Amino acid sequence: MKTILISAVISLLSSILCTPLVIAYFRRQGFGQEIRSDGPQSHLIKRGTPTMGGVAIIGSTVLGYTVAHISIAIRGHAGPTASGLLLLFLMVGLGAVGFVDDYIKIRKQRSLGLRARAKFGGQLLVGLVFAILAINFRNRLDLSPASTHLSYLRDIPQIGFGTIGFVLVAYVIISATSNAVNLTDGLDGLAAGASAMVFGAFTLIAFLQYRTDRASVCHAIHAAAPCYPVRDPLDVALVAASALAACFGFLWWNASPAQIFMGDTGSMALGGLMAGLAILSHVELLLVVLGGLFAAVTLSGIIQTGWFKYTRIRRGTGKRVFRMAPLHHHFELGGWEEVTIIVRFWIVAGLAVAFGMGLFYADFIGNG
Repeated sequence: MKTILISAVISLLSSILCTPLVIAYFRRQGFGQEIRSDGPQSHLIKRGTPTMGGVAIIGSTVLGYTVAHISIAIRGHAGPTASGLLLLFLMVGLGAVGFVDDYIKIRKQRSLGLRARAKFGGQLLVGLVFAILAINFRNRLDLSPASTHLSYLRDIPQIGFGTIGFVLVAYVIISATSNAVNLTDGLDGLAAGASAMVFGAFTLIAFLQYRTDRASVCHAIHAAAPCYPVRDPLDVALVAASALAACFGFLWWNASPAQIFMGDTGSMALGGLMAGLAILSHVELLLVVLGGLFAAVTLSGIIQTGWFKYTRIRRGTGKRVFRMAPLHHHFELGGWEEVTIIVRFWIVAGLAVAFGMGLFYADFIGNG
């Protein structure tokens, strides 16, 4: 527990103290956000706000994890694990894809950066490398960081994908989640606050898995096999806690009116990390519940696009379900204040996380 607190405190302080330096540097470099011309008109005043702030979140997360492991090494314990390093690789890798996307937007002075094919290609490369490595690096209990079985609150033995199937499923989860957070990052502080809640849930989930697998009653019942077949639950908790704190620190400066945006650099990195945490904690389907807000925002875009195309084919004129997608823009055009939407969406995100944690804890109490 002490190590988790160290990682969180260092990450929080780094994020709060270093983000202003990032803001000042990006302003000098002219790294300002471009705004969609077809978006809500109230967003036009945000043009020029420094973007790519995700570098502060990523850097603080890595720093918190690193300092925590330095403290572990001083006490004579083992160093970083495969699970922790894989999660950081996924976060940094997708953050790099987002950084390139943001940089193109800035340099070409447009609201669209990488072409869709190039962005998905970057996600594919990072996701496949992560997935392939995640089913290797077995420990003394023959556990790899990830399992080739589908998981909900733990692995579902009846549903296995095999190596190739798992790699494809992992990519879909990673790509879908990183794009979902990217879509949600449309209002000041919305994605950062909602992401912090999800990372808090993963911190608790991984810590409970760690504590359970260390308990003598667990090993007495299951012999040498752990109750939760998670390779490095404590290290997973360290990464999640570092990301949680980094999001809170960044939110200090990203809250409305935002002084900096995380950009695709941050949203893709955070979404990818959420997916990685779900995969390595063996709670992949639970991610849909924990990230309920992100799922709803993404679904609104799918519904909007699908219904528009369907009605255009059937009636010759496309119809829309929402005033504008994603969902938060629908409420903006309905007259809701931005801060009102953000707070209410945070409430929805918190309820989703609470419900998801309730499901996990009920299984935890019932099965151990």
